[in-house]
Amino acid sequence: MSGIDIRHSHSLPHAKARKAVEEMAEKLAERFEIEHEWDGDTLLFNRSGVDGKIALSPKELHVTAKLGFLVSMFKDSIEQEIRRVLEERFS
Repeated sequence: MSGIDIRHSHSLPHAKARKAVEEMAEKLAERFEIEHEWDGDTLLFNRSGVDGKIALSPKELHVTAKLGFLVSMFKDSIEQEIRRVLEERFS
Protein backbone atom coordinates (compact mmCIF):
# COMPACT_ATOMS: atom_id res chain seq x y z
CA MET A 1 0.00 0.00 0.00
CA SER A 2 1.38 3.40 -1.03
CA GLY A 3 1.11 6.53 1.03
CA ILE A 4 1.27 10.31 1.05
CA ASP A 5 2.94 12.31 3.79
CA ILE A 6 3.07 16.10 3.33
CA ARG A 7 3.87 18.77 5.90
CA HIS A 8 3.03 22.37 5.03
CA SER A 9 3.67 25.35 7.27
CA HIS A 10 1.14 28.17 7.59
CA SER A 11 0.65 31.39 9.52
CA LEU A 12 -3.14 31.64 9.49
CA PRO A 13 -5.14 32.10 12.67
CA HIS A 14 -6.69 28.82 13.82
CA ALA A 15 -10.26 29.66 12.73
CA LYS A 16 -9.16 30.72 9.22
CA ALA A 17 -6.92 27.67 8.82
CA ARG A 18 -9.73 25.36 9.89
CA LYS A 19 -12.14 27.06 7.47
CA ALA A 20 -9.63 26.70 4.63
CA VAL A 21 -9.20 22.98 5.39
CA GLU A 22 -12.99 22.57 5.42
CA GLU A 23 -13.29 24.35 2.05
CA MET A 24 -10.60 22.07 0.60
CA ALA A 25 -12.48 19.04 1.88
CA GLU A 26 -15.74 20.27 0.34
CA LYS A 27 -14.07 20.65 -3.06
CA LEU A 28 -12.51 17.20 -2.79
CA ALA A 29 -15.90 15.78 -1.81
CA GLU A 30 -17.53 17.29 -4.89
CA ARG A 31 -14.75 16.30 -7.26
CA PHE A 32 -13.79 12.85 -5.97
CA GLU A 33 -16.74 11.71 -3.84
CA ILE A 34 -14.62 11.77 -0.70
CA GLU A 35 -16.39 11.67 2.65
CA HIS A 36 -14.95 13.69 5.52
CA GLU A 37 -15.51 14.55 9.16
CA TRP A 38 -13.68 16.42 11.91
CA ASP A 39 -12.19 14.70 14.94
CA GLY A 40 -10.94 17.61 17.04
CA ASP A 41 -8.48 19.49 14.83
CA THR A 42 -8.00 16.58 12.46
CA LEU A 43 -10.08 16.21 9.32
CA LEU A 44 -10.53 12.54 8.45
CA PHE A 45 -11.36 11.66 4.84
CA ASN A 46 -11.96 8.48 2.92
CA ARG A 47 -13.36 6.80 -0.14
CA SER A 48 -12.71 3.54 -1.85
CA GLY A 49 -8.93 3.24 -2.18
CA VAL A 50 -8.09 6.29 -0.01
CA ASP A 51 -7.96 6.71 3.75
CA GLY A 52 -6.35 9.84 5.15
CA LYS A 53 -6.32 12.82 7.43
CA ILE A 54 -5.30 16.46 7.62
CA ALA A 55 -4.00 17.35 11.06
CA LEU A 56 -4.18 21.06 11.82
CA SER A 57 -1.70 22.56 14.27
CA PRO A 58 -0.97 26.24 15.00
CA LYS A 59 1.83 26.50 12.43
CA GLU A 60 1.54 23.43 10.25
CA LEU A 61 -0.76 21.14 8.31
CA HIS A 62 0.12 17.46 8.11
CA VAL A 63 -1.57 15.55 5.30
CA THR A 64 -1.29 11.77 5.38
CA ALA A 65 -3.12 9.20 3.29
CA LYS A 66 -2.97 5.51 2.56
CA LEU A 67 -3.62 4.74 -1.09
CA GLY A 68 -4.96 1.46 -2.35
CA PHE A 69 -3.33 -0.33 -5.25
CA LEU A 70 -5.29 1.30 -8.08
CA VAL A 71 -5.17 4.80 -6.61
CA SER A 72 -1.44 4.49 -5.90
CA MET A 73 -0.78 4.58 -9.65
CA PHE A 74 -1.80 8.25 -9.49
CA LYS A 75 0.22 9.08 -6.37
CA ASP A 76 2.49 11.64 -8.03
CA SER A 77 -0.35 13.62 -9.59
CA ILE A 78 -2.36 13.45 -6.35
CA GLU A 79 0.62 14.79 -4.37
CA GLN A 80 1.15 17.59 -6.91
CA GLU A 81 -2.49 18.65 -6.64
CA ILE A 82 -2.39 18.58 -2.82
CA ARG A 83 0.77 20.71 -2.79
CA ARG A 84 -0.74 23.16 -5.29
CA VAL A 85 -3.89 23.61 -3.22
CA LEU A 86 -1.89 23.98 0.01
CA GLU A 87 0.25 26.69 -1.59
CA GLU A 88 -2.86 28.44 -2.89
CA ARG A 89 -4.75 28.36 0.41
CA PHE A 90 -2.03 28.55 3.06
CA SER A 91 0.84 30.64 1.67
